[in-house]
Amino acid sequence: MAKSKLTCKIRPLVLNSNFSELLHESQRLLDSGADYLHLDVMDGHFVPNVTFGHPAVYFLRSKIDKAFFETHMMVSNPMQWVRPMADSGVNQYTFHIETCQETVVDVCRKVRESGMKVGVALKPGTDVTAVEQYVDHADMVLIMIAQPGFGGQKFMTDMMNKVRWLRQQYPELDIEVDGVVGPASIAACAEAGANMFVSGTAVIGAKDPKAVISQMRDTVNTSLQQLQNKSICCVEL
Repeated sequence: MAKSKLTCKIRPLVLNSNFSELLHESQRLLDSGADYLHLDVMDGHFVPNVTFGHPAVYFLRSKIDKAFFETHMMVSNPMQWVRPMADSGVNQYTFHIETCQETVVDVCRKVRESGMKVGVALKPGTDVTAVEQYVDHADMVLIMIAQPGFGGQKFMTDMMNKVRWLRQQYPELDIEVDGVVGPASIAACAEAGANMFVSGTAVIGAKDPKAVISQMRDTVNTSLQQLQNKSICCVEL
């Protein structure tokens, strides 16, 4: 049986934009070819920084009615914010399993019941096998390739082993990577098996974001096609 085709999706990290022009920057990224927006929500507890919450997301949704919104919830109590984010028009709610190890399945269920897709995220220090028991409850797994909550970090090459393991175990799973993703690193991510990419400064800071997104998409599609061909060749008839 042939595997379903993996789709490349590039999500600019709104965190790296000018917050005073959040609406303008978000629309500019979508107009440049972004598949949807990745909104980092930080509470100052799970990570030391603070960004914005559901009121800002609600405002964006009131102005941008058709785009897909993913919130990356870097918060200590993800269950608390499920309903507010759903009411604000979020499409996918991605949370860290490290924050609620005893209730991950409950949070997944609540997210889905609230009408959102489920994303589960892993910090760099968390073993990838920790997500095994939750894959059936999620639509996507996010592998952090930098420490959550900070910008300007170095690309963690060893995180590609996590991506590679996930792709081998779950050929049809949506796998997202976040942290120092740009033209120089996206090939390594795609070759490991990621198909969803959160890119910050490389896109936000570019003179021509559309050209950067297009370049990265071409790189990813080439790698995904190679993965797909390899997968088909390995299918037992």
